[in-house]
Amino acid sequence: MGNFKMCLSEDWEGMLSLYEASFLSEEGESILQFARDFTTTSLKKYVEQSEDQNLSMIISHALELPLHWRMLRLESRWYIDVYERKQGMNPLLLELAKLDFNSVQATHQDDLKYVSRWWRNTGLGEKLSFARDRIVENFLWTIGETFEPQFSYCRRMSTKVNSLLTTIDDIYDVYGTLDELELFTDAVQRWDVNAIEQLPDYMKLCFLSLYNTINEIAFDVLKEQEFHIIPYLKKALADICKSYLLEAKWYHSGYTPSLQEYLDNAWISVAAPVMLVHAYFLVKSPITNDALKCLEEYSNVIRCSSMIVRLADDLGTSSDELKRGDVPKSIQCYMHETGASEAKARDHIRFLISETWNKMNKERVADSPFSETFIGVVINLARMAQCMYQYGDGHGIGNHETKDHVLSLLVQPIPCLSVTI
Repeated sequence: MGNFKMCLSEDWEGMLSLYEASFLSEEGESILQFARDFTTTSLKKYVEQSEDQNLSMIISHALELPLHWRMLRLESRWYIDVYERKQGMNPLLLELAKLDFNSVQATHQDDLKYVSRWWRNTGLGEKLSFARDRIVENFLWTIGETFEPQFSYCRRMSTKVNSLLTTIDDIYDVYGTLDELELFTDAVQRWDVNAIEQLPDYMKLCFLSLYNTINEIAFDVLKEQEFHIIPYLKKALADICKSYLLEAKWYHSGYTPSLQEYLDNAWISVAAPVMLVHAYFLVKSPITNDALKCLEEYSNVIRCSSMIVRLADDLGTSSDELKRGDVPKSIQCYMHETGASEAKARDHIRFLISETWNKMNKERVADSPFSETFIGVVINLARMAQCMYQYGDGHGIGNHETKDHVLSLLVQPIPCLSVTI
């Protein structure tokens, strides 16, 4: 296969490392694609034939989703368990890893308590019964983006934004009339508190919660960094509301767009761009004119991450969302356009995800006005989407896997043993 010698397939750990490295390939790197195909075939054969259950488990885990595409915090938790069973492991190193994990988990628990109190105080979960009450899932996204303890402020404020976006998405998808949605979109574009007067009562509560939360973030940035960011946040919010509105018009008219037409709008409606615009300021990156221009135009690395979020979302949620009442997703658009089966359409979407990762790998190392920290957030958002939608709609429905993730990352500390140094 390609230029790889079959005798290499006998070194299983080396094959696994090559397999993982192949996912760092950039657009146009055919050798690494050959490496991926070669190692995938060889590793699958090893899992079928091997009696080494531990190594087989590690290989199966990698074949399911490569390390480069995985949520970092969840992978750390998984690998601590794997390392504990490894022959010749260092018990002191293991104990330090457990203590570190539990220490960071305690910080995350404090963050979750804060956002849970805020969510209850908004009353949105009680007043808007049609909307998804997903404060824990929305917080989980922020751990995927920035799990380090120093980013508590970013996690807390990002969770507020994520929760409000989930509510607004439900207003556009399942509850609001087109006339009401036009009014809400106009209110967000104007960003004028007086615009609340034109809204129906259920929208007033949502708009004022959004208005107060975004202005709170802008006030904090103005106070600490002396920069007025409302224009940038307002544009991102207006962009997503316009994309929501277009999808609502498609749904109400029974229109099925082409795949490209759908994706041209859907990478925005998935909310990743607006999440990343807020994250840029919340991680307290150095604010420069060049970075702001790239942020406002949604530079290529942001677009790639957003596209992966959209495609992963569609793979996990399209069936449920169609039942709920929503516009056809990428899978259905491709089927409608080409006549392909659902299985073929899903394969095509997985291919697009892989291709977009190659593009983003190139963008992440290109010259950029963004800080390394922010680029990490952009990459991590795509990883978090792969995690959240790997087994279905982990965000909207809260499946068994998401509950397990919440328990292992936020509820259950890792049991530690005292180690004599």
